[in-house]
Amino acid sequence: MYFNPYHYYPVGPPMPAYPTYTVNYPVSRTYPSVDTKIFEGSIKSFRLLMEQGSILLDRLGNVSFARKIMSAAQQGKNAEVDQLIKTIGLKVPVVTHFTPTGVNFTLTTQVTQQQPIHCCTLTVAMQWGH
Repeated sequence: MYFNPYHYYPVGPPMPAYPTYTVNYPVSRTYPSVDTKIFEGSIKSFRLLMEQGSILLDRLGNVSFARKIMSAAQQGKNAEVDQLIKTIGLKVPVVTHFTPTGVNFTLTTQVTQQQPIHCCTLTVAMQWGH
């Protein structure tokens, strides 16, 4: 058996056998009053997105228009797909992403002086292949 004549002791106070935890009792907090102005604006903006999404779906329901979109997408003609979407005449910007199996239309609110940021986004995701 091997004997080690040197034994090193840890430097500092000994560690407790079990970890100790401090107990934090619930602290009562005061919250600011609720202001729904931003939320109300988001709801109005999202209603517009829903209306525009409905117009988009109605147009995509036209078989000849859907065939044009799918054909351009299959050939990788992104600019043509975007141009076809613009012909619908939506009031909000639309970004289109497509794969061989599906398409996503992302509708976003426009930036105005009242709302300097995009408050809402509506994504319409649909399957068009296997």
